[in-house]
Amino acid sequence: MEVDSTQNEYFTSYEDLEVHRLMLEDHPRTEAYKNAIFANKAYLKDKIVMDVGCGTGILSIFCAQAGAKKVYAVEASNLANLAKEVVKENNFENVIEVIHSRVEDVVLPGNIKVDAIVSEWMGFYLFHEGMLDSVFVARDKFLKEDGRMFPETATVYIAPCSIPSLYKSWDDMYGVKMSTFANHLRSSKSNKPEILVVEPQDILGPEEALCWIDLRQFHSEDVNHFEIEHVVAAKKKGAYQGLCLWFDCVFPDVVADDNYISLSTGPRDPPTHWKQTVIVLPQEQEVEVDEPIAFKLDMTRDTNSGRRYNLQLEMLDPEAITHPIGCSCHLTKCILINEYMKNHPEQHGDSAAVNNCIIEEDVIDDDDG
Repeated sequence: MEVDSTQNEYFTSYEDLEVHRLMLEDHPRTEAYKNAIFANKAYLKDKIVMDVGCGTGILSIFCAQAGAKKVYAVEASNLANLAKEVVKENNFENVIEVIHSRVEDVVLPGNIKVDAIVSEWMGFYLFHEGMLDSVFVARDKFLKEDGRMFPETATVYIAPCSIPSLYKSWDDMYGVKMSTFANHLRSSKSNKPEILVVEPQDILGPEEALCWIDLRQFHSEDVNHFEIEHVVAAKKKGAYQGLCLWFDCVFPDVVADDNYISLSTGPRDPPTHWKQTVIVLPQEQEVEVDEPIAFKLDMTRDTNSGRRYNLQLEMLDPEAITHPIGCSCHLTKCILINEYMKNHPEQHGDSAAVNNCIIEEDVIDDDDG
């Protein structure tokens, strides 16, 4: 099977040892996988595992240490040769078989099925430059019907934020005000997301789930497009300068089924090499506490490069769109709805009923006047 030049470039990029140094030294990332694998030792003992995109082979070794009887470590790049050396260094040649191939081209002996698939496939904001499609292929080709995925679900979150790390220093650059330059810089950066660490105090409002995926059931077409239209009330006063994206992944707990291990990459979590992704606004906006922030974000897979997504942000008029039930913003309608919900808890969650009742009460009040 032919591999196009874009795919070749992608695989070659993973031959850079610096990339793997960053991932190996990413303690939240690597420890989450180790903890999840070792928490399921009773399940993995004497099982067959596939590691999709094994890189240096460390996740395969975790599986072998947890008692797997066979691990197929699949790596498309030339890093497969290094993985073989690492496997040998750890004396697992009899358990781990490194396969230098794209998983799409792999054929296992006797067409056997595996009990678990382990893969660190995530990219920036979960999907960018990720290898989720390959994980789906591996699942459909090799995973038993009752097999498990590590991780098995993932969620992308979005929240409004300030970005002082990009702009605050320009207020006093060697004693010179450079706000004009900062404005042009902000405008230029609004065409491409920034990858940086957002401090917890710079998140202006509560996060909302942009999307949730189930690796056991989703397919490639299910992750082609995501969209959110949302209103959030600012929880603090500040400069609204962008929208922050991050993700969480949850691993299965096959043994106890009640102690799920997660890998979280948000501003309030220990930093990872994914950091956070920020969509920079062309112009900042000062917001007050409880001021509504409304936006629409469209995330669509690029038709020319399936590993990339196009993000299109539209700022909305908070008074022109529907607010979620329980919105704490300072608009009169949301204040009325929250007051009504306090007095009518049986209507909680039924936005149509709540809105209709408030309209009816407003009409009655007008008649009484």
